Amino acid sequence: MTPLDTTLYFITDSTSVPPERFLPVIEAACKGGATIVQLREKDKSTREYMDLAKDVHEITARYGIPLIIDDRVDVALAIGAEGVHVGQSDMPVQDARRLLGPEKIIGATTKTVPQALEAYEQGADYLGCGAIYPTTTHVKTVITPVETLKDVVKSVPIPVNAIGGLNKENIFVLKGSSIAGVCAVSAIMKAADPETAARELKQAFLDLKGETA
Repeated sequence: MTPLDTTLYFITDSTSVPPERFLPVIEAACKGGATIVQLREKDKSTREYMDLAKDVHEITARYGIPLIIDDRVDVALAIGAEGVHVGQSDMPVQDARRLLGPEKIIGATTKTVPQALEAYEQGADYLGCGAIYPTTTHVKTVITPVETLKDVVKSVPIPVNAIGGLNKENIFVLKGSSIAGVCAVSAIMKAADPETAARELKQAFLDLKGETA
């Protein structure tokens, strides 16, 4: 299996753009250097979610980027996505792993070290930890201190990504946290030029880690 690269983890939000702009933004993010894409839909029917996921998967597949489906193991299985992401109120990681098998990617949202350890022990491949800042998405957020993020990173051997209101101007707060990558929603979805926004955010994170693209 190809090593999982979560450097720039792009999470979609179809409520933030007109319908005709949604797929072009995803393509732009892929061009700009997104290394993994999560399709997150909270209000669509199963059929609507599946139809949209198929369209998104066509784009991500062209760029060789894994598509992760938020919450819905059934949708991920139905359209052949590379994996799923589950939150604390969603299906437990161990059950998602049992249904998806060993080859699929499973990520989990964690806000504490005990949650991180549980997700890792149940078979998660990576963790999302946050929110670092308040977000403008319609997802309910609880602020996670950077010190907690650092503790989570130290507690598990799998990649941990920071999430929540992050952009190229404010990710400096993550310096020294040893995270594997940064998650972005609004910083790319709402950008006038999402390809450039993705590229600049990725470069800002790599600079933070002392790496080059």
